[in-house]
Amino acid sequence: MSIRTATPVPAPAGLFVPRLRAMTVGSVALVSLLAFEALAVGTAMPTVARSLDGLALYGIAFGGPFAAGVLAMVVSGIWCDARGPRAPMWHGVGWFVVGLLIAGTAPVMTALVVGRVVQGFGSGLLSVALYVIVGQAYPEELHRRIFAAFAAAWVVPSLVGPALAGLVVEYLGWRWVFLVVPAVAVPAVLLIHPGLRSLDRTVPTRPPAGALARIGWACGAGVSAALLHIGGQQRGAAAPAVIALALAGLLVCAPRLLPPGFLRAARGLPTVVGLRGLASAAFVGAEVVIPLMLSRERGLSPTAAGLVLTVGALAWSVGSWIQGRFPQPASRASLPRIGLCLITAGTATVALAVRPELPVAVAVLSWAVAGLGMGLLYPSLSVLTLELSAPGEEGRNSSSLQLGDSLFAATVLALTGAVLAAGSAPGPASYVVTLVVAAGLALVGALLAGRVVVDGTTRPGG
Repeated sequence: MSIRTATPVPAPAGLFVPRLRAMTVGSVALVSLLAFEALAVGTAMPTVARSLDGLALYGIAFGGPFAAGVLAMVVSGIWCDARGPRAPMWHGVGWFVVGLLIAGTAPVMTALVVGRVVQGFGSGLLSVALYVIVGQAYPEELHRRIFAAFAAAWVVPSLVGPALAGLVVEYLGWRWVFLVVPAVAVPAVLLIHPGLRSLDRTVPTRPPAGALARIGWACGAGVSAALLHIGGQQRGAAAPAVIALALAGLLVCAPRLLPPGFLRAARGLPTVVGLRGLASAAFVGAEVVIPLMLSRERGLSPTAAGLVLTVGALAWSVGSWIQGRFPQPASRASLPRIGLCLITAGTATVALAVRPELPVAVAVLSWAVAGLGMGLLYPSLSVLTLELSAPGEEGRNSSSLQLGDSLFAATVLALTGAVLAAGSAPGPASYVVTLVVAAGLALVGALLAGRVVVDGTTRPGG
């Protein structure tokens, strides 16, 4: 329980009015840094593993930070609801920067893995705290626009991050992929800090009921997610065994971290979290298959195949801009439903490009349609999460939204890897199966989209 002292604040005209300018710039910069680091590390890690003779720890270098992030999201949600987002924000930046410094100066692969885990914990704290800051610092009229800005903050890193990281690795050395980010992260959080002092304060009385149990379940989910990630990179008989064990752990732990009624798609927040997870799983599951399919089946170079993903990222940004600028539809279910229908159509149509008689342009346009759908969907579900959160619940609910997103995506990635590795080499049937499954997940979400509305409204108890 906590006591809030609310001070009504007039709604400003935009994200860059004097009261919000520094907070907007700092928040968007932090999101961009999180995105860049997530994308750049994937480019640098093969070189890192060779340099530190750490190929045996390659899987845990990705699974470890993912597990730490799952735990941190839960901790951040509890912390934000008890004391407000300022402390989790500062601690998140601190853990993130320290982890990067450890990784960037690591003499051996074990030290780099430790740095990555610390960095992942900081990222989890930050991601939830930023959502809570939006809910408390920005008026509802601007929520769609700030979340659109967050989506756009992922686009530039997705376009230039891997290439830039490759240039850094080639000309400066892989360590600078980790060491350059802290120089921007600290100034970014300093921009946010003055605005945090003006937010509604909370005076904690005691930890929320069930907080320790929730952290325990988060540890179980994090370990299971790490195993799932590692299992997806295995080959042979070990892969199914590790994946099965990880899925069992997630089935036990994850429902206790998500809103009650999640498994039955109860109206309101449980469905919002479910839709975000289904959309993320569908998009990520297709995204990892498309370059491989276009390279192997259509003869595209890796660069050309990657450009198809770039088109999807740009379309995502356009969709985010559209939902932030146009009037809110009469029904809160409209944007999620339209977005999921576009993702369904886009991912299903991409599968047709496996046929040699069809032009590659089919894949390009189809993936642009899917990206547009994600742009309409993602910010709208973030806004709905805050609308459905009573005071003091923004942290827990934002944590649930991002947990569902991460865990669904990790599950589909692991299963997709298992399907592609089932034979001696992936073939047309493997690509079609994975893309059809991705489209099916989005279709399920589209059919459930109307359940985000609670008795004609989206507000709790409305």
